[in-house]
Amino acid sequence: MSSDADATPDAGGTPEDYGTLYVVGIGPGLPEHMTMRAKEVIESADVVIASSLYQKFLREDGTLPQDFGDDGIAVRDDGFEQEIVRSTMGRQIELARAAFDYVREGKDVAHVSGGDPSVYGKSDLIFKMADEEGATDVPIEIVPGLTAALGGAANVGAPLCNDFCTISLSDKWRGWDEIEEKLRAAAISDFVIVLYNCWRNYEKAVEIVREERTDDAYVAIVNDAGREDAGRNGESEFITTLGEAVDHDDKVSGMGTSLIIGNHETDTWRNDDRTYLVTPRGGRDVDDF
Repeated sequence: MSSDADATPDAGGTPEDYGTLYVVGIGPGLPEHMTMRAKEVIESADVVIASSLYQKFLREDGTLPQDFGDDGIAVRDDGFEQEIVRSTMGRQIELARAAFDYVREGKDVAHVSGGDPSVYGKSDLIFKMADEEGATDVPIEIVPGLTAALGGAANVGAPLCNDFCTISLSDKWRGWDEIEEKLRAAAISDFVIVLYNCWRNYEKAVEIVREERTDDAYVAIVNDAGREDAGRNGESEFITTLGEAVDHDDKVSGMGTSLIIGNHETDTWRNDDRTYLVTPRGGRDVDDF
């Protein structure tokens, strides 16, 4: 890979022989929840950067070739060669730099993100690194994917049909004081709240929301939405109330868990098989639509 500073052109346009850096959201990772655009970009990219878990998902349905050599080179059935690069949390900055170099060599790069790359994904890092590395000459395209809030909501019915927000409980980049302020503001404003990164501080988050919202507000605990049995802990959903949510710690399995906290209008809808959550868009009567 070239690291020659002369590869960056003067501010006059993008060289025609550059490739494109695609930041690709693959949703939960299984093919039925991946957009056709995401699949096409990954299949045609010269270089694919993806974690071991996402590589596993993408190989199982043929989006990536089944086998590749020790050098990371995989050959598709039509003879097209792809370089497969393993991504890990500790290599994000290194891999962003590498992606810029690949693009300047004329290669298309698919940098794979679970869910949607702009919802707690990789998009912001790529743009930040492009600024810091003088890589504003590199073409970047974001390919959206199905995020956990939407996949989890579908699993439990229609809880997001009115105003909602997402809040990450990870305090790696944001201090807890800021997270608490957002939780309290969302609870007071009567947003339906989707909590990400629930392996961190979820009990504290629930207690803060309880200070501003009634204990009988409905809560859905969703694990590995859209991943069936292929995720870390298996796909599941469980409906409880805000007052009892922390009593179900056994349902919060880790990185794949999200909580959907309903507002004062969120209610249950039942058929013969299961219970759903529904937050009405406005009026409760059909004639109001």
